[in-house]
Amino acid sequence: MKAMVDKDTCIGCELCTSVCPGVFSMGEDGKSEAITSDVPADMHSDARDAAEQCPVGAISIEE
Repeated sequence: MKAMVDKDTCIGCELCTSVCPGVFSMGEDGKSEAITSDVPADMHSDARDAAEQCPVGAISIEE
């Protein structure tokens, strides 16, 4: 599974970092970024939750 953040869409609300801090962090630009594009198996569910909860749909998950 891969996680990606569209920086042009991200509004920097930090929801994804609170839902899945093992995959997402805030960059110096105030926007979210994937710490690792390959999501560890034990974080798949949290990464999906973060993508589903993103208010602007900036996170995409590739299975």
